Amino acid sequence: MQAQARLLLEDGTLFTGKAFGAEGETTGEVVFNTGITGYQEVLSDPSYCGQIVTMTYPLIGNYGITRDDFESIRPYVHGFVVRRHEPTPSNWRAEYSVDNLLKEYGIVGISEIDTRMLTRRIRHHGTMKGILTTGSKPVEELLEMMGDTTIAELRNQVPMTSTEHVYNSPGTAERIVLVDYGAKTGILRELSKRNCDVVVVPHDVTADEIRRLNPDGIQLSNGPGDPKDVPHAVKMISELLGEYPIFGICLGHQLFALAAGADTEKLKFGHRGGNHPVKELESGRCFITSQNHGFTVNEESVKSTTDLEVTHINNNDKTIEGLKHKSFPAFSVQYHPEAAPGPYDNSYLFDRFIEMIREHKITNPQKPRQAVLAAAVKGAQ
Repeated sequence: MQAQARLLLEDGTLFTGKAFGAEGETTGEVVFNTGITGYQEVLSDPSYCGQIVTMTYPLIGNYGITRDDFESIRPYVHGFVVRRHEPTPSNWRAEYSVDNLLKEYGIVGISEIDTRMLTRRIRHHGTMKGILTTGSKPVEELLEMMGDTTIAELRNQVPMTSTEHVYNSPGTAERIVLVDYGAKTGILRELSKRNCDVVVVPHDVTADEIRRLNPDGIQLSNGPGDPKDVPHAVKMISELLGEYPIFGICLGHQLFALAAGADTEKLKFGHRGGNHPVKELESGRCFITSQNHGFTVNEESVKSTTDLEVTHINNNDKTIEGLKHKSFPAFSVQYHPEAAPGPYDNSYLFDRFIEMIREHKITNPQKPRQAVLAAAVKGAQ
């Protein structure tokens, strides 16, 4: 007989269902993702670190898990909530099941609950703390635990998900420093497709350390949590703004905005899924995008205190989805251009980044590149 699991929200709402994955107890911020496919990419996206993720699509696990589709070396979610869990995948590429994956990494899962009700509750009240357990503690004790302010309020997700060492993905074209705030593999893949010489560096890299790598451009990655919890990144970006072309994605977009003088704020329930419509203001074209974030750039702060220009907006709630600097070669988007929730509509942004780098090199020729990369990688290790 399948064991029981319970999900308790901080407002006292209790869901009782069937357990899968690991046994135990976990806490986190309860959020929802509206993707119909892509549950493996969700599980392995470092931006979900610290969160209990609810999938609104009712059937999860039917095509299994394959290592080739991972976005990071391991899953970072704190819990997984589904309507129906399929234990036996039917897919020639599947190497094992979602259940096996969660067990391997100690992640608790719950199925057979009303995910529609849960999603509506989050949409109405906003994201909430939650406890997901396969144990037998009484609800009163769990609610008392929920009062602990440390639950679901992690402030160190970026160090938890960033690389600790510099490493290189060699290429013969432009050298890109990819600052890893919890980077998805897809970003490195898109840069490598363009034959870029990619140097991946930790989240706490300094401006001088980046200068010593003599890059052609800087890529700011996605990542989890509140951008204001990464002040050292804001300082680094502000020091290099105008010196090198910069392209920010998701958390990198928010950090770029903070470095340029804008402000950020928390959304009620965030944007998470592969079906978010985004309008490019210059062309008027609407793109369907993949998103995963709980914070946004405040529009009034952009207009009143910065040299930034809004380039993209969300067609659902009109929040900012893209920015560019009016004076410097730098731009960013809130969504994930490396992801493809259908066609590869948004990968053109990487081409735009490369074009920006080449234009910058014509107007600002660099000194001959020194042989510093191998020394930098060795020294960091």
